[in-house]
Amino acid sequence: MEHGRPYLINCSILFTELPLLERPAAAKAAGFDAVEFWWPFSSAAPADAEVDRFVAAVKDAGVRLVGLNFAAGDMPDGDRGLMSWPGRSHEFHDSVEIAVGIADQLGTGAFNALYGNRLDESTAEEQDDLAAANLVHAAETAGRAGAVVLVEPVSGSPRYPLLTAADVMTVIERVHADAGVDNVRLLADLYHLAVNGDDIAAVVSQHAEHIAHVQIADAPGRHEPGTGELDLDHHLRELERAGYSGWVGLEYTPSTSTEESLGWLPRERRAATT
Repeated sequence: MEHGRPYLINCSILFTELPLLERPAAAKAAGFDAVEFWWPFSSAAPADAEVDRFVAAVKDAGVRLVGLNFAAGDMPDGDRGLMSWPGRSHEFHDSVEIAVGIADQLGTGAFNALYGNRLDESTAEEQDDLAAANLVHAAETAGRAGAVVLVEPVSGSPRYPLLTAADVMTVIERVHADAGVDNVRLLADLYHLAVNGDDIAAVVSQHAEHIAHVQIADAPGRHEPGTGELDLDHHLRELERAGYSGWVGLEYTPSTSTEESLGWLPRERRAATT
């Protein structure tokens, strides 16, 4: 991996050997200047004290919180978002308000809105209409903090409907046409794209201007770079050539300990240079 690329640690999937609030400091100790998290709370509307502890952990570690997911339901049980889930919009809205409040304190610039699985009790059209309305709300709220809302293709969840970059672009184009929001962007997780059969080179050439965040893991396996078959360095160079200069989130399951799994990235190349 080339020098100068700004990497960050996803503390929801790395450093899981440690309690969640100790992970930002572990990322800093490992040489990183920035982190991201999935929704770090047990409910969509945590108590103020719980939010304050999370903010303090990031501040005290001396790292930037670059990205944060909105609440996505019970992820270990298979949930993949609330945005298109009838009856749960209030939870989604609560998490949006809390996330933007965190951004006001930490300068977070990107929020990931997981779309949600298809449900037997609702039609796809009903869910897509609801998702569009909720995404507009999220984008307008995030806009107060000067932030973007990310939407991503996801693999490994059979009922998740957004599998390719084109699927996500359909959603982005809809909310732009419906409400004129212009701060919804594509999250290009190279692992998910590859596993779902998307052509990463084509995604980069066709959609680079819409990509606002990149995440990586090798495939198969979703482990650290070098454990699978993806030429991640090549894909990241192509993204750079296409104009992407943002963060690259390490969102993989370590094949060993987190520290050992970081051996592919020399310590002197972990600190941000931007």
